[in-house]
Amino acid sequence: MEKKLRILCLHGFRGSGEILKKLILRWPESVTGKLDLVYLDAPFPAQGKSALEGYFDPPYFEWFQSNKDFTEFYKFEECLEYIEDFMLKHGPFDGVLGFSQGAVLGAAIPGMQREGVALTKVPEIKFVILISGAKFGGPSFGVPKLAANAFSSPINCPSLHLLGETDYQKKDGEILLECFVDPQVIHHSKGHTIPKLDDSSLAVMLGFIEKNSTTLRQDTSVLTV
Repeated sequence: MEKKLRILCLHGFRGSGEILKKLILRWPESVTGKLDLVYLDAPFPAQGKSALEGYFDPPYFEWFQSNKDFTEFYKFEECLEYIEDFMLKHGPFDGVLGFSQGAVLGAAIPGMQREGVALTKVPEIKFVILISGAKFGGPSFGVPKLAANAFSSPINCPSLHLLGETDYQKKDGEILLECFVDPQVIHHSKGHTIPKLDDSSLAVMLGFIEKNSTTLRQDTSVLTV
């Protein structure tokens, strides 16, 4: 039986693993059936009202905290230690999928691993899927200390970016694209959300999954020769 890509899924600000799961499972079985999706709750309970209240049930969590203008960050190191600990216990993971705050974090992981400053006890992530993502050091976010050099050189990690036409963070998402060597993109007409996949989006998503599955199979066969 073909091994599924194992993906760690990081939810949005004041969301939860359970909420992200409900949204991702609106994608067709032709996508989700090819993936081993593992949903993690962020380490810190929400410090204020969640925009998801009234739509999805609590509890709600956040990955790290910051001041109002996102220039100072708190508990970022603890967050990365928490993720690393989970990956050690439940991995290895092939890739990371992130939405919103989870995508901001997920986008920085390959660069932080490359720099040897975070997630050093686990294998390097082989690809990222970033939904409504943004770059630390881009228009909307400052830079936590550990992510200082995460984007200092182009990130040679396969990436798929989902950009919403009416997303308030669209500009951030476009700037993030430029940080990756070979980004694949799905454009959708919605805002800051996890979109359903139309035929053309589905083709891009399935192509990305197939390419990374093939790479994983080739890497595995090299290791077992």
